[in-house]
This record gives sequence, C-alpha cells and structure tokens, in this order.
Amino acid sequence: MQDVANEANLSLAAVSYVLNGKEGVSEERRKVVMAAVKKLGYVSNYAARSLAMNSSKLIGVCSPQTEPGNRLMFDNPFYSELVNNIEFECRKQGYHIIISGTDADESYINLAHKRSLDGIIIVGTYSEAFYKELKDSNVPVVLIDTYFEDDDFCNVRIDDEESGYKSTKYLLDKGHRNIGFVSGMIIGCGVTQRRFSGYKRALSEYGIKPTDERILAGNVSFEFGRQQAKKIVEEKIDITAVMCTADILAVGVIKQFTEMGLKVPEDVSVIGFDNLRVSKYTTPSITTVSQNIEQKGKIAVEMILDLIENEDKKGDTLVLPTKIIERKSVKQLLGD
Repeated sequence: MQDVANEANLSLAAVSYVLNGKEGVSEERRKVVMAAVKKLGYVSNYAARSLAMNSSKLIGVCSPQTEPGNRLMFDNPFYSELVNNIEFECRKQGYHIIISGTDADESYINLAHKRSLDGIIIVGTYSEAFYKELKDSNVPVVLIDTYFEDDDFCNVRIDDEESGYKSTKYLLDKGHRNIGFVSGMIIGCGVTQRRFSGYKRALSEYGIKPTDERILAGNVSFEFGRQQAKKIVEEKIDITAVMCTADILAVGVIKQFTEMGLKVPEDVSVIGFDNLRVSKYTTPSITTVSQNIEQKGKIAVEMILDLIENEDKKGDTLVLPTKIIERKSVKQLLGD
C-alpha cells in the first residue's frame, strides 16, 4: 500500500480510504489510486486487513454429517443448492465462506478461532454439547433446519411436522391408504423426526395405523432410495404410494421401480420433498413439497450479518412456508 501511495503521490491514509471504499473520496483521487494499483499489480493483504479491522470477512458454513465419515452434503443436492445460495449472498456483501463437513464427534470451534471467523452458519442437527461449545465461543451463530432453541442463536427453518403432514395428506386425499415412508434416520428432534410425526398425524386422521414394514429409514441418498424401492418390490410390501422426505430419495425410488418394471404413477405413486431442480427433470417429473431454498440461504446470510453488526438480534426465529408442487408422479385412485 505504501508503494501505491508513492506512485500516486498521495498519503497512505488517502490510499487506504480509496481501497476501503470510504465515503467522501473524490472520483479524481479514486482514479489516480486505482491507476497506481493497476500499474503495480497491488493485491490487498486480507490477513493484514483482518488484523487492522478486527474482521476476517469470513463466514463458516458447517454442513451436517449424521455419522462419522458420512458425506451427506455430497449425497443430497439440497445442501449444495443451499450452500450455493449462501455463498452468493455472502459474496454480494463482501464476505467469503469456508465450508466444513464436521462429523458428529468433531469440534468445530478450533477452526472458528484459527480462521477468525466473523460468524458461523450451522446446517442441520448436532449434539447439545456441540451447541454449548458454539455458545461459549462467543461467535455469532445462525442455525438452519434445527429445533435447538437458545436465545444466543438465530434460527431459520420450515415447519417440518406440518410439511410432513401436508405431504401425506395430499396422498390420502388422492385416495391412497397404504403409504410407505422413505427417509433418513428417525432420531432425536431433527427434521426427519418432525416429518415422520406429520406422516403419522395425517394417517391418524384417516384412522390408519403406520406399520413397521412401510417405514423405511436409513440415510438420505439416491442409492438408499433405490435400495428401499427394491425392498418394497422384492418383499411385496403392500403400498400404493411412497412419501419420501427428500427429492433425492424420490429420484432413487422412481429409478429403481422403473428398472424393475413398475410404472410411476400408474403402479405406484411417489411424492418428494424440497423441490430441488432435479425434481423437474426426472421421468415422470416429481410432485414434491416445495421449500424456498434460495430464500432460506438469503435469510440466513441476512441474519448472520445482522448478528455481526448488532448482538441484540440474537434469538430471532423465522419459519418459512411450504407448498405442494403438483407434477406427474402421483395418481388419483379411482373411486376415492
């Protein structure tokens, strides 16, 4: 920066004002400084700037890993779509992100301190001990898709129980009574557990008891969807429709049914969850529960930047709406 100041014949402070976008700098002075920057090939030293400004302009994004070594972020496109939107919104505000896939038995706080993260966005559900470490770190935190309540954190999510209910009731209203449930692990108080509760509530309203053979839970991936569809066919599980808790599961289910000679929706109906881009491109296209992933990422970034600037924003929770997107994968049963 001193070299730029010498080249522009200006003070170091004047150059700093221009490079940091301070108000009150004349257009003529800005042009002189930027010409010197271009001539000298000057690149800002972000490490030095972070020390001077006490801000790294880095936001940590922690993706969920439900089991040690699990690559959930790569198995489910929901996370890539969400993180893509978070990165875009951060970049527009002059921030960069560091993405970390943290296993359930790993500490994330060391990275936060080593990289001097200005804030952290946590996606998914973790242990209470993990949240306690986050709280003790005094780094601003926004939670996405979790039901952990603490006034030190902001939350953005959908109503997963209501959305699971809405999805299952849609199938019931189409005349289906034997409805399978394909999902990730049903544990704790995470989104899968909530969607399962919604599934059971909808069935209960129709006087239907869920049966163990129709509840197929494991992990959220294309391959798991295929495996469960194969199980349904080979074990002759009596279903007319499948409620999947993620679109990537629905894609796997439809793929396997098709390969085994079943037609969707003529032989069996399938509904997904998330309204990922891929849900429009399958054959048939997938009827799904839409949550606005772009909006979820945008709001999470707005929240974390508000927290960085103003600690009084702690404790805010925003619940986003969902809706059914009707496509071609669900059939109306005759006589209902």
